[in-house]
Amino acid sequence: MNLRDRDFSNEFIFQATRSSGPGGQNVNKVSSKVELRFNVKESQLLSEEEKIVLTEKLINKINKEDELILVAQTDRSQLKNKEAVIEKFYLLLEKALMPKKKRFKTKPTKGSIEKRLESKRVRANIKANRKETGE
Repeated sequence: MNLRDRDFSNEFIFQATRSSGPGGQNVNKVSSKVELRFNVKESQLLSEEEKIVLTEKLINKINKEDELILVAQTDRSQLKNKEAVIEKFYLLLEKALMPKKKRFKTKPTKGSIEKRLESKRVRANIKANRKETGE
């Protein structure tokens, strides 16, 4: 299941706005900040299970219209920010759709059990000696 094999570009909605931060006159004139909107519920390329997983895991990034919103404004170039936000989209989806690794229970080793019991004995002896000198 490689997400990069699917072409989501038809389902992306891009919006370019003026970026914040340093950049001099460039910031005031050029719309270099790129916002990507992707409607999760209406996607033709995602299965129903994938849509459910994405809406659960990315609940903070999805608005009331079921749109996943990502923003890139690190570069002064609109094109580079567009490429960055698309890369961010694929990384986010890959991470969200990766199945959780099952944890296997492990038993403590004989050595670790013995070490723990020995430290308990030492601690008990220290406390027992305190009581003897206190009387």
